[in-house]
Amino acid sequence: MISSEFKFLCAAFIGAVVSGQPVSAQPLQSVRDEVVTVTNGTITVGVDCEKGGAITWLSWKRHPQNVVNIADPGRLIQQSYYAGGACDRTADGQHTSWSPWSWNPIQGGGVGSWARVKKLTRTNGHRIDTETIPKLWDMPDEEAAALMRQRTGFEPGMRNVVVVECEFESRRTAGDRWGGPKPCHQELPACYFTRVFEHVRSYLGDGKWRDEKQPPGPPWGRAEPPRKAMACFTSTGDGVAVFCPAATTHWNVGPHGGGLSTKPTDGPCMHVAPLATVSLGPASTFRYRYWLIVGAAATIASDLDALWEKYNAEGLAVTP
Repeated sequence: MISSEFKFLCAAFIGAVVSGQPVSAQPLQSVRDEVVTVTNGTITVGVDCEKGGAITWLSWKRHPQNVVNIADPGRLIQQSYYAGGACDRTADGQHTSWSPWSWNPIQGGGVGSWARVKKLTRTNGHRIDTETIPKLWDMPDEEAAALMRQRTGFEPGMRNVVVVECEFESRRTAGDRWGGPKPCHQELPACYFTRVFEHVRSYLGDGKWRDEKQPPGPPWGRAEPPRKAMACFTSTGDGVAVFCPAATTHWNVGPHGGGLSTKPTDGPCMHVAPLATVSLGPASTFRYRYWLIVGAAATIASDLDALWEKYNAEGLAVTP
């Protein structure tokens, strides 16, 4: 559980002065006190102190409602990693739907609980830095031997673009039950949006898009966006895109559930996850960046072209 002292600190970010820096203007839509937000006047992005410091809020002037699905600890926009072999831990309380399962630390939390934020700072009202002790997804309430760091801010000179830097540090004991490194798909990151963003497209460059059709999952569909970017759009043209030049293989994508819900707490959602195949050992570190781009299709396309020009060669950094 998060401490009462830390809950007070989170609440104090809205309407108080933190670390000598004035708090930014109120976000475009009212949010709970636990959500710490920053805004550049166009986009508001926020992380939740009680949900592992993962991104739980994303809105912009044209779409003031939150677009992040927060129905359970496996949703959100969050770091998620896999390592080692699959283990049957049902005798220890492992959820039967997730057994056997590999070592899978999740920023948001496990199947029955939320992860713990160790540290959170906000700089000049434009950047949020967090440190999180993740939980193992398959267990109801077991912290992982790991640390996740995240820096959430805005891409300089681009009003519709959020940039997120992720760092993962594995602190497992050598020779534990999961064993040594194995090639696994890593989500860079796992993104869940409200179900109303039903139209999924891969960006092809030069303003061109390709529709991606997929029935409700899981299992998720697969897409191979050539410019390392995909977007989800509403029928009215509002969109949110994910760009991750560090992705090395296909992307997971698709809807979950029916209807066109706009509520972040509803079960139905849209899922997008850039993937990279990486072997993580007991003491590995892993770093990458991704970008979130919002707006109409033409605006997103223009920003994606600019980001591709600047960052297409950027990869991931991993140590054994």
